[in-house]
Amino acid sequence: MDEKLQVYSDKMTKAFDYLISDYQTIRAGRANPHVLDKIKVDYYGTPTPLQQVGNISVPEPRMIQIAPWEKNLVRDIEKAILASDIGITPTNDGTVIRLVFPELTEERRKELGKEVKKKGEDAKVAIRNIRRDGNDALKKLAGGEISEDGIKDLEDALQKMTDKFIKDIDKAIEDKTKDIMTV
Repeated sequence: MDEKLQVYSDKMTKAFDYLISDYQTIRAGRANPHVLDKIKVDYYGTPTPLQQVGNISVPEPRMIQIAPWEKNLVRDIEKAILASDIGITPTNDGTVIRLVFPELTEERRKELGKEVKKKGEDAKVAIRNIRRDGNDALKKLAGGEISEDGIKDLEDALQKMTDKFIKDIDKAIEDKTKDIMTV
């Protein structure tokens, strides 16, 4: 690949990777520890990622268990989970916090499916914006160090790269939607 296109390939890869990590935080009926990735706990006055203040495990398919490394953090972790948007009420026995994931209703599955499609469309827009920026940068090079044919070849390569990422995003949308709709 031409080094002039490498920067756009890297940007498209980052946009795609962001979408995939975003999809991991969408719960699909099964307990997935990634739904807790964005939760921060007040740890001695510092917002700290939940993964850094306790052990997170999945003892059952529909349950996440959080064992804080310090007992006095149980309340703070509970508050952080309640303040988040995961929509699950934590229970604790004084030492461990449990999150029990209810079965998703058909209506909630459809809402999540729409959310998945919207995030996918946003990622496609980001990819297309990167392509546009790349085409603009290539046009500025025209007449200078690269011939018109060279610019055309680079634009074609950039379009092929864009098409590949759009196809990958469509596949990710399809896979995540199927995952959500599976009862």
